[in-house]
Amino acid sequence: MKKTIFIWGLVLAIGVPAFAQRKEQKRVEDAGNVMKEILDIPDDIPQDVIDKADCVVVLPSVLKFAFGVGGSYGRGVMTCRSGANYEGSWGVPTMIALEGGSVGFQLGGQATDFVLLLMTKRSADNILTSKVKLGGDASAAAGPVGRNASAETDITLRAEILSYSRARGLFAGISLAGSTLRPDNGANENLYGKKVAAKDIVFNHAVPMPPSAKLLIDTLNKKSPKNTSKNG
Repeated sequence: MKKTIFIWGLVLAIGVPAFAQRKEQKRVEDAGNVMKEILDIPDDIPQDVIDKADCVVVLPSVLKFAFGVGGSYGRGVMTCRSGANYEGSWGVPTMIALEGGSVGFQLGGQATDFVLLLMTKRSADNILTSKVKLGGDASAAAGPVGRNASAETDITLRAEILSYSRARGLFAGISLAGSTLRPDNGANENLYGKKVAAKDIVFNHAVPMPPSAKLLIDTLNKKSPKNTSKNG
């Protein structure tokens, strides 16, 4: 009996962390697929908008709660340009969580993909270290869509975070005001196999690039290799 219990305990000790790691790896892979599919459509995120972003958050398949005031909970991936001022190529991802608020889903309970662009160093720094309320701690707006849209519009210039949604093939800017973003430290531990802070992942090269992030990082480096907001 004791031997059986020991064996089951050993199986759980080995199997649970491996399952949790695979789950987060799948989330990172899904984020890469979402980003590539969105950037491949004709009227996607305008080039001069993404070129001014310091970080990108991708939240695949977020579901609206079926009760209450329409709250939401989603997990995804955040990747930032490397360097203290976010000037370099896109770097190792950190896991992120979206919580709370009514995010105004136009399509009922349909799973929705979200992409958020962090347009200022302040918003990126804050999200890497704490919970940030969109529209409160950081100004947020629905992002412009289409090749002819510009990052120089008044709403885009004012917003620290621009947000987009995709559901049932419809891609559009959407307001996420009232929701919060925070580092998902538990997911980072599952993915990288050790406790590691989000800021250490981004700034201090605390972990290597996971193979699951290849599509996401390659897609962003191809689409936007340089941060044009740092020019001049």
